[in-house]
Amino acid sequence: MPGVRVRFAPSPTGELHIGGARTALFNYLFAYSEGGKVVLRIDDTDLERSRSDYIDKLIASMHWLDLEWDEGPYYQSRRLDKYTGEAERLLAENKAYRCYCSAEMLAEGRSEARKESKAYLYPGTCRELTAEQEEAFQKEGRVPVIRLLTPDQGNTVVRDEIRGEVSFENANLDDFIIIKSNGLPTYNFASVVDDLQMDITHVIRAEEHLSNTPRQQLCALALGYELPKFAHVPMILAPDRSKLSKRHGATSVEEFYSEGYLPEALVNYMALLGWSPDAGGEEEIFSLDQMVNRFDLYKVTKTAAVYDVTKLSWMNSHYMREYDLNRLTEAAVPFFEQKSLVEAPLNNEEYNYLKQVIAAVRERAKTLVEMADISTYFYHDRFEYDQKGVQKHFYKENAAQHILKAAEELQKLEPYEKESIENLYRTLSEELGISTGRLIHPTRLAITGRTAGPGIFEIMALLGRERTVERLKKAADYIEKNLPQK
Repeated sequence: MPGVRVRFAPSPTGELHIGGARTALFNYLFAYSEGGKVVLRIDDTDLERSRSDYIDKLIASMHWLDLEWDEGPYYQSRRLDKYTGEAERLLAENKAYRCYCSAEMLAEGRSEARKESKAYLYPGTCRELTAEQEEAFQKEGRVPVIRLLTPDQGNTVVRDEIRGEVSFENANLDDFIIIKSNGLPTYNFASVVDDLQMDITHVIRAEEHLSNTPRQQLCALALGYELPKFAHVPMILAPDRSKLSKRHGATSVEEFYSEGYLPEALVNYMALLGWSPDAGGEEEIFSLDQMVNRFDLYKVTKTAAVYDVTKLSWMNSHYMREYDLNRLTEAAVPFFEQKSLVEAPLNNEEYNYLKQVIAAVRERAKTLVEMADISTYFYHDRFEYDQKGVQKHFYKENAAQHILKAAEELQKLEPYEKESIENLYRTLSEELGISTGRLIHPTRLAITGRTAGPGIFEIMALLGRERTVERLKKAADYIEKNLPQK
């Protein structure tokens, strides 16, 4: 499909929500699957709520997700003359009119509609104003809005690429505002002017915008523009099928980053919220390039997608296992810094040690936050012993003597490395007449404070002889002091 042009047009009134990021992703996948282009547009005409720092965060989030664009960012706040010019043309062609109704008059109308349990529709009070009436209102100091003259009969039909035909009664649309009294365009009008002047061929956006589409089609019809194709992607709901909110956990891209998710995992997960490459297929892990090659807009579902953090965490653990070790280490540094385990910039020795730690624990973590959390004993000697482990392993007969003997033998071991440590432990357990587990389990608890983790011999090699022996002696002393009296 040559000439495909899509746009992602967020409003900078907050951080990039997972729903917005999913919309950006679907635009990206569709455009590049069709050999098209992506336009980034910042819809920043809501001057009271738009903030420049949100723009910076939004663009940073897009880069982090690797959702790049071909044109832009364009800013609506820098295109105000485009909207004013088009509105003036509609006035000249009698397709729009100035409305001088006061806020009090409109509020009274809304109040009356509420009493009758009806939606308020502007009654067209200013449709037929004479030049003399307009001049009188202007002398009173009234500042008008501009309203589009819309049909009050018939239907406006939206032909949606995902949902099929959706019909809206024109009688329910009223003469809506296209330019506010402060001279700024409304969302519906600015979006139409931009989409059509930027040659957007497909508008792919959230389902919540479907109700805006008939108004936008009426704007386009009045302006004489050719309509783009519309596709409204399903909502993302919480596990209880309520509206997704902060009470359900992370909802913005920045929050997912802060919680230690990798961008590839988040992108992969978002793609499957409403789209599947094969009906009934079980394949779930895709790179961005693979998604582009297999994406089909017509396989996007109509039904709402349900957010499942358990599945996202599973995907993230997969990507953490498969990541290039250097890339994973670089990604993990900020999270190890937050736990005061490292301080950037790392020198070569510190970096290589961190890389070995990550290689040891990556199989057991679902996020980078979790990875840093389970790595603390590689950096800090002071930690609490798991009390269930103490009862199970430290208080077994002769546990203190066993680990002291291990410490004594480790002190003499050459070379001090994973394989030789393992051989020592197996030989020593035979000499002591105990199972290898009777030696390994209290050793793990002694040097990590935990009862589970990476291979114990790998941990001992990474910690080094001095720290391992010191922790074994400290644990033996703890056992002697705390061993329950018989």
